[in-house]
Amino acid sequence: MRELRIIVACADSERLRAALVTASAQAALGGKAAVFLQLDAVALLRAPIAARLDEAHEAAGLPTLALLLEDAVALGVALFACQSGLALSNLSASDLPKGVEMSGPIAFLQQTSGDARLLFA
Repeated sequence: MRELRIIVACADSERLRAALVTASAQAALGGKAAVFLQLDAVALLRAPIAARLDEAHEAAGLPTLALLLEDAVALGVALFACQSGLALSNLSASDLPKGVEMSGPIAFLQQTSGDARLLFA
């Protein structure tokens, strides 16, 4: 199975939700998956993690954004936060949720093989 790598390029919680669901599905099927939150998207990792549509998702029996993040980590999805995005969001590495590492776009792309699927959310 081809590796799946997703770049979340803006601070839209629903784009991150979709990236986490897709990456988690890939991991559940036995494939490798990674999500990179670039620049402004890093602000979505500020505690407490919440999304604008969390209540609607919970009412429909679906997980919140925070739970999706925890589940992705548990499934082995690699999660990365842009170093510049941390600075833009006034966050530090110690503010990141468990399982999220600091990285940069160059490192993320260097780790992306030629046959990996690379998606933007």
